[in-house]
Amino acid sequence: MAGAASGTTRSLQETPTWALATVCFVFISLGIAIEHLIHLIGHWLKKRRKNALFEAVEKLKSVLMLLGFMSITLAVTQRQISKICVPIKVANSMLPCRKIAYPQSAKSFDHDDNQQSWATFDGEHFSPPRILAASAAAGATNYSTDHCASKGMESLISTTGLNELNIFIFVLAVMQIVYSVITMALGRAKMKRWKHWEKETQTVEYMAANDPERFRFTRQTTFGRRHMSACTETSAQLWIKCFFRQFFHSVAKVDYLTLRHGFISAHLSTTNKTFNFQKYIQRSLEDDFKVVVGISPFMWFVVVIFLLVDVHGWNVYLWVSFLPLIVVLAIGTKLEMIVAKMALRLKDQNSVVRGTPVVEPHDGLFWFSDPQFVLTLLHFTLFTNAFEFAFFVWVTLQFGIKSCYHESVEVIVIRVVLAVMVQVVCSYITLPLYALVTQVIIEV
Repeated sequence: MAGAASGTTRSLQETPTWALATVCFVFISLGIAIEHLIHLIGHWLKKRRKNALFEAVEKLKSVLMLLGFMSITLAVTQRQISKICVPIKVANSMLPCRKIAYPQSAKSFDHDDNQQSWATFDGEHFSPPRILAASAAAGATNYSTDHCASKGMESLISTTGLNELNIFIFVLAVMQIVYSVITMALGRAKMKRWKHWEKETQTVEYMAANDPERFRFTRQTTFGRRHMSACTETSAQLWIKCFFRQFFHSVAKVDYLTLRHGFISAHLSTTNKTFNFQKYIQRSLEDDFKVVVGISPFMWFVVVIFLLVDVHGWNVYLWVSFLPLIVVLAIGTKLEMIVAKMALRLKDQNSVVRGTPVVEPHDGLFWFSDPQFVLTLLHFTLFTNAFEFAFFVWVTLQFGIKSCYHESVEVIVIRVVLAVMVQVVCSYITLPLYALVTQVIIEV
């Protein structure tokens, strides 16, 4: 045991040069490979003239550089930070897990009747001999040389805690990349359906059905029948209908074609037959993606708040899991409301339309008359969701699935299901719908 313990604390002065060179070679090679891959992706995006996606990659690189700098700073200053001492009472306040209860003496183990008194450690039970052995093997040396213990105080954060925090930063960086890729992939998958609708506008059947010389009642148009019904007579009914609509045909073909026609009527000649509205919206989605892929100073402040309130018994992370879902569903409902209100405005203005209905959108349909505010909310939602999932992955990898952070299996399942649901709904439904609606409205 003594040899094993000393082996885990050997410095580089006692480490074989071949071991040091091998580890450095592996990590240097990995770093060069990742840097080269990012360079190839950027070169490919530039070649394809995907300027917004190229800027998104550059922003993601800056986020990774910031996280890397934070990790290096922690590694370099961990000894100095661990020497910052605080009173024991303060150190034992606002703990994320149940306070460890150690036995008062070894007499708590009764050899005669083979009974054991159990202590709680990290949400699990251990016998006193196991606790004492673990303490002797892992911490006896530290306790004798601890800078703060000699003053009757505790370290602000121990060296072990700083190492665990370093790992969390790495996991957060990985999850930010994973979530960014998933967000863009799901958004583009949604728009593939719109590509077929765009091709349909070049057919003779579409031109005949949308003959500009044809007069129809507004309510009898396909767009009118979809949005003008008995369920839209009151504001409450309209909100309920739009809430459920985002899950089923959030963007129907008639909505896409009507908004396309409204955009062309406002900015281009109605005789323009070559304009590809689907590609235009896809570029808009890429511009939005460029915004949501970054981490703003406000987002970092939110991270600090989340870490602060992760106190045992508060169950903050369980309630935080519902926040992204509530926000993304509210935004999806609002966007569906905007499309519905544009249809209802047509009914109020004209009882008869000529050709395809021409919608007249404006910024006033958004909260605070600011479409950018909705994108900010989506950015906050995606980042909060990524942080939530990164924290879950970090705890599972670092402390195990049965850690005190995961005291209830039901809570674990709820958090994972909510994280996946928010990612799918936001990336596949809400962001594409936002790109469609705002590009029609902002430019008007």
